[in-house]
Amino acid sequence: MEVILKADVKGLGKKTEKVTVSDGYARNFLFPRGLAAEANAQLISEMKNKQSSEQFRAAEELKAAQENGEKIKGKTIVMKAKGGTNGRLFGSVTAKEIATLVSKQFAISVDKRKITVDDIKAFGTYNAEVKLHPKVTVPFKVQVVEE
Repeated sequence: MEVILKADVKGLGKKTEKVTVSDGYARNFLFPRGLAAEANAQLISEMKNKQSSEQFRAAEELKAAQENGEKIKGKTIVMKAKGGTNGRLFGSVTAKEIATLVSKQFAISVDKRKITVDDIKAFGTYNAEVKLHPKVTVPFKVQVVEE
């Protein structure tokens, strides 16, 4: 019997895969637990439509991330901070503050956890990266100046 899996089944397959199993296994194990449905023309067409819409959505997300990356790529973000003697800052510049500046300057919402930057505890220019998508990582610079 051919079935379409509704969830990952160990030793059998991943969600939305079409697999062949024995009738008893399908009727007594997979169907009662809601792990699979019998493969018919309607379910197969629904599965194909769902996969194509997911691919389209993923392609649109990648395209949007690349466009946003072009806005940031190679730019320098200027951040004003208070500091003491010897060019040291009071505290440090955090990824949260950088994410806020990126959002303000480029109108792009960036999660602070997606920004990679060294510890900024003194005035100067630092390299940073933002991961907008698993396939899109964009470098930029952060310049810390005295307020």
